[in-house]
Amino acid sequence: MGSDTLRRVFEAGSVAVIGASGDPTRIGGRPVAMLTAHGFAGPVYPINPNRDEIQGLPAYAAIGDVPGPVDLAICAVPGAMVEDVLGQCAAKGVGGVVVFAGGFAEVGGEGVEQQARLTAIARETGLRLIGPNCMGFANFGRHLTASFHPAFALQMPAGRIGLVSQSGAFGGLSSMMAVERGVGFSHALTTGNEADVDAADCLAFLAEDPATDVILLYLEGVRDGAAMLDALALARANRKPVVVVKLGRTEAGARAAQSHTSALAGTDRVFEAVFRQFGAYRANSIEEFYGIAAALAVGGLPKGNRAGLVTVSGGVGVLMADDAAARGLDVATLPEATQRKFKDIVPYAGVNNPLDVTGQILNQPELLDTALRLVLDEADYDAIVGFQGAALAATGADADRNLALWSDLKRDHPGKFLCVAGMAPPAVQERLEAAGLPLCVEPTHATRAAAAGAHFADAFARPPGWTRRPSTGGASTLPSGPLTEVQAMRILGAAGLPMTPHRLAVTADEAVAAAEALGLPVAMKIVSPDILHKTEIGGVRLNLASADAVRGAFAAITDAARNRAPRAAISGCLVAPMLTGGVETILGIHMDPVFGPLVMFGLGGVLVEVLEDVSFRVAPFDDGEAHRMIDEIKGRAVLDGVRGAPAADIDALAAALATLSRFAATQADRLLSVDLNPFVVLPRGEGAVALDAVLEVRT
Repeated sequence: MGSDTLRRVFEAGSVAVIGASGDPTRIGGRPVAMLTAHGFAGPVYPINPNRDEIQGLPAYAAIGDVPGPVDLAICAVPGAMVEDVLGQCAAKGVGGVVVFAGGFAEVGGEGVEQQARLTAIARETGLRLIGPNCMGFANFGRHLTASFHPAFALQMPAGRIGLVSQSGAFGGLSSMMAVERGVGFSHALTTGNEADVDAADCLAFLAEDPATDVILLYLEGVRDGAAMLDALALARANRKPVVVVKLGRTEAGARAAQSHTSALAGTDRVFEAVFRQFGAYRANSIEEFYGIAAALAVGGLPKGNRAGLVTVSGGVGVLMADDAAARGLDVATLPEATQRKFKDIVPYAGVNNPLDVTGQILNQPELLDTALRLVLDEADYDAIVGFQGAALAATGADADRNLALWSDLKRDHPGKFLCVAGMAPPAVQERLEAAGLPLCVEPTHATRAAAAGAHFADAFARPPGWTRRPSTGGASTLPSGPLTEVQAMRILGAAGLPMTPHRLAVTADEAVAAAEALGLPVAMKIVSPDILHKTEIGGVRLNLASADAVRGAFAAITDAARNRAPRAAISGCLVAPMLTGGVETILGIHMDPVFGPLVMFGLGGVLVEVLEDVSFRVAPFDDGEAHRMIDEIKGRAVLDGVRGAPAADIDALAAALATLSRFAATQADRLLSVDLNPFVVLPRGEGAVALDAVLEVRT
């Protein structure tokens, strides 16, 4: 069931309220009161077997008695009656039902079973179910208020921001903030227990909704990871900015002690990676959540990340410059010719970037207009932030002059993102935003908005690096586990990942023969499906330069394994040539219970779990996404060569990450984890190679 079925619900032309009350303050009375007060154009059918009339409207004993079709039913009855109501609605051919009642899966026990029965009715009949335990939704453009939350009783202007919230209270609070700010919503959709319609469904709906330009997404968790990925991809494809609040930043998440990759893939780290990969912007507070959306809904998006700053205060200008640079904006200096022009007017002005018009503006009010036009006309900036301070609070002719200044600038430069910072009364703010000029009281909120816009501009400009994984995960060819390192190397090598040359030696003589064939010096490691971390039991020897050294190492390794891991099955020793040079990295796969296979990258070695300098991506993805993944780690400069070391073959590294992601996608139904550590990236043009491989599969 796709967005077409939800469109009938969220754009309903007729509404029935089951359990309707004549008291407009009761849960069953509020939807009737709000629908009529807000001017909903379609018919409203109160359903109550004990009343002939409710709030001036004819009432019906049951949904089946309604004479016309019903797109949406609002279910305001106790939980014990909900299952019967859903059956009646399905028989009537209702498009969807909003269920307010709680006491279902959120309370556990029998409530889980009761909710499962509601889900079954929805799945079997095609009825879309929103909730239970939900505060409903509102479509402000259609004056359709299917909720009992008092925030939705406020008159809100229809806007271009769509809200999806798993919390009804959070949705109501956001709506009240929108009323206060004067920048309205197109929709406010709350999902409750998500027995049928979930946050991903609502996000996908808004991604295709022509009335919505910016999407707010409040998440506590994700029920269907694949659907959420599809919805995020759809929003990016349709150039709809998604601003997210996701709870649980400090949750450690599920850990698997035997895998470096799984140990590093905490739940919140995974969500952070998903948002980054799909171009969503993660907010840290409710103020930032709504503030970013409001600014972008009003001002649109900049074309890039070059920012010009104009200020009437040198100190505030430095504050904005610091914040802009910290957020990744390019605060490039003004052209020298432009600097000279303004210096000729105000010799003591700061003219680098920011351009500080100084207190001289009190004597020459036109200086701000001059400065802004110089910056807009002569410098190649994508976003302009202008701090005007308390001057925006002026009244009378001064207020009109300020508004005309900014409005004319926006008119003359419609492709630029212009954001105003300063104090202004609501009437001035309303007129600025009507002209496409977001207003921020806090100057750094203005630079924050510009940076968020640049974030989305970059995400929308690049081709999507992710492709949808088949629902079956592909036809797995993995054998039953556990697997030895030799088996892992063979499987991963066949998938296209570069593996170091190696041989399995069962005896000391075979080890010597392998070493001589591969070329001394060599490295040797114990081979056992039961020993994953070989160094911990003395199962590794390096730089073996002679036959005697190889013989001695074989005996030492196998003896150590038998003594330290007496129950382990020993297959022999892996012999491989020593490799010198290059940068050690780690590549891995973690099977996330929500989003499926995730690929990890970081600098390798034994400290990877200590430093946790890693990045993740949902599989599968292409080389371009792999490059962005590589660029995210803090130690990225190591790959460019430090202290005389040559630059690493980053293209080969990116190709390996993309190959590993495709392997993960096709083997997802059997795969548990992969660790390639170390994966050595050789100097540019020489490739990369895995020196160690751990592959865990489901048995």
